[in-house]
Amino acid sequence: MLLSKKWLNQYIDVSDLSGQQLADLITKNGIEVEGVTNRAEGLSGLVVGRVLTCEKHPEADKLNVTTVDIGGDTAQIVCGAPNVAAGQHVIVATVGATLPGLKIKKAKLRGVESHGMICSLEELGFEKKQIREDEQDGIHTFREAVEVGADVVSLLDLDDEVLELGLTPNRSDCLSLYGIIHEVAAILERPYTLPDTDVAATGQNDVTVSLETDNCPYYATRRVDGVKIEDSPQWLKNILIAEGVRPINNVVDVTNYVMLELGQPLHAFDASKLGRAIGVRQAHDGETIVTLDDVTRTLDESMMVITDGNAPVAIAGVMGGASTEVDATTTSVVLESAYFVPASVRKTSRVLGLRSDSSARFEKGVDPERVMRALDRAAQLIQSISGGTVSDAVTSGDILSAERTIDVSVAYINERLGMELDRETIVSILNRLGLDVEGDELLTVRVPSRRPDLELPADVTEEVARLFGYDSLPSKLPASTTKGYLPHVNVLRRRVRRILQGAGLSQAITYSLTSEAHASRFGGESATKVQLAMPMSEERTVLRTSLVPGLLEAVRHNTARQQANVGLYETGRVYVNVGETLPLETERVAAVVTGLWYDHRSQGTRVPVDYFVAKGIVDTLAQTLRTEVTYEAASIPDMHPGRTANVLVDGEVVGYVGQVHPGVSKDIYGLKEVYVFELDVQAFDTEATAIYEDVPRYPSITRDLALVLNRDIPAGHVEATMKQAAGPLLIDLALFDVYTGENVGEDEKSLAFSLKYQDPTRTLQDEEVTASYEAIIAAVKATHGADVRA
Repeated sequence: MLLSKKWLNQYIDVSDLSGQQLADLITKNGIEVEGVTNRAEGLSGLVVGRVLTCEKHPEADKLNVTTVDIGGDTAQIVCGAPNVAAGQHVIVATVGATLPGLKIKKAKLRGVESHGMICSLEELGFEKKQIREDEQDGIHTFREAVEVGADVVSLLDLDDEVLELGLTPNRSDCLSLYGIIHEVAAILERPYTLPDTDVAATGQNDVTVSLETDNCPYYATRRVDGVKIEDSPQWLKNILIAEGVRPINNVVDVTNYVMLELGQPLHAFDASKLGRAIGVRQAHDGETIVTLDDVTRTLDESMMVITDGNAPVAIAGVMGGASTEVDATTTSVVLESAYFVPASVRKTSRVLGLRSDSSARFEKGVDPERVMRALDRAAQLIQSISGGTVSDAVTSGDILSAERTIDVSVAYINERLGMELDRETIVSILNRLGLDVEGDELLTVRVPSRRPDLELPADVTEEVARLFGYDSLPSKLPASTTKGYLPHVNVLRRRVRRILQGAGLSQAITYSLTSEAHASRFGGESATKVQLAMPMSEERTVLRTSLVPGLLEAVRHNTARQQANVGLYETGRVYVNVGETLPLETERVAAVVTGLWYDHRSQGTRVPVDYFVAKGIVDTLAQTLRTEVTYEAASIPDMHPGRTANVLVDGEVVGYVGQVHPGVSKDIYGLKEVYVFELDVQAFDTEATAIYEDVPRYPSITRDLALVLNRDIPAGHVEATMKQAAGPLLIDLALFDVYTGENVGEDEKSLAFSLKYQDPTRTLQDEEVTASYEAIIAAVKATHGADVRA
């Protein structure tokens, strides 16, 4: 909603405030002002000129040489506008004048001197949609008597500031000057006047109105005979343009003006084209109408139409029809003012894809008590501007009373605001807003029909708060005896993030929505996908079943920008369809690494990412969270068959780690060697905590053991057997070499382990270590058929 400060000042004195000051006050009291425009900014030296002569330029077919009276002086001006002619009153920018981004100087065009410029409205900063169609490609001409030499800025009311109000849907009352007057008066605590709506009705109205639908409870008309269709007076055009509306003719402009002024949309029919009967009904399926924008629209039964007793002549609340349009031949008009049910107009507008200033107001609900007031105001203005005889009003239906009362106590208001306002202060604030109040402790607030947003005690409380001033509300801590805490799942999530960031990875956040193809990768199954009913694009049709595809997309984005060494992780949820109920949501953590893991050029160390880097990160995560994990070889779709392992906790698979299949990483994602892991976060949610242990005072003993065994036996199984047989003295067991080749059978491998023994209370004896060592050898021989390699 645009608000002309100069127009507002006609009804409430705001002359002592700048546009920005007024905007700040309105914003502070609950309605955001998104911007303030000074319409005269960049304009100077503009006067009214009268074209005395107009001749073709001797050297240019599209230029004219004019002499212009600019108020006591004449100036020769070369003009290229196609519509310039002798006798016109025009806008002249004299030498030294300024226009937005331009300063006027003496010039010579094709050998002819030009002392100034004849201007179009667009050159003054007007939007093209605000300019008459016959002047959109030419200069502006004044159509009524103006004084030569007069200041154009003042004449066009450009010495004005326009505020752009960002209204929320509930404040439909401020979609009119009428509502804003009440709002500003309450803020400034100043007296105000309202538009005069008295009209002298002397004619007879023989139009009949019949209502055949519940979506129109009240309809009123007035007929105005003997009107003359012409340009609107300059003051009316100035206000419409300031409000962003293009002037058309005096009758149509009045209906737009009253809509902006009182918030009630109106429509004017050419009486000779309409006939004597008006009907309001639901449209018939397949019925058509040509609207004012010359588009043929097909209607259905959900839409309401205005008819001439038979055929539709307007789409109720949205747009009029071309068949009854007011034009230059019109001498009598029928004015329509009505109350249409908001839901009906909203649905019609949406189905037709047709929104107008009228529908925008009807959709939110207009004030029923302003239906007749707007009709009288329009008839009064048309009569004063274009002449004519106004008839009595013909109405049908009943005006719905929108006035209501709200009961709210002083204690209720103070409790919710955390204040101690007395009754007099509260009543004073509500009275400023035009709300009558009765009662002492329990207040009965009478809400006028112009404020449909006030329905509950909480709404009244908000009005008190914003008018008292949000800045005046006291600040204090809430009275609470409980201290804040993080839910356990959030604590776990934060710990996981800190560990992975400490390991050198960077956090990524990817989309929860993905494509069918990505959701099918890394173990995703068609039956488990959660489909969107109305996806915005093919790339976002299902919920993700894995975090890995999104991370691979992020890695591709980085490597495409010459970032070869990338390590990313993400914590988030994946979704699985489990039937009729809501999807099963599982918290996961995943990571992707590629390129070099270490790149110490000064030491000549360049370590590429491999399986053990990814596994090492998983080990770090598990050890820090005090969770025991084991690994077993696995075959997972889209993963390398020989470099992938399941991650197990207490024998249950909780995720996987390994290399993305080279075909997938290269062909699908355009990447080289990539390693990933994805784990169920909840599996690492243990109650185990780190307990400090003294640094051992006694030495440890280390032994190495190399075993030869079948290649198919996992090293993890061998480690488990060794730990079980070793006894309590073994404090560390590490695999440091895997060998296949000469001196080892084709189906065999050599595993070399380092064993560390220690007792924190005494020095170990060789016999004790030897006994444990031999027990280990015996166990691996018996369980895995291993031999000790010499």
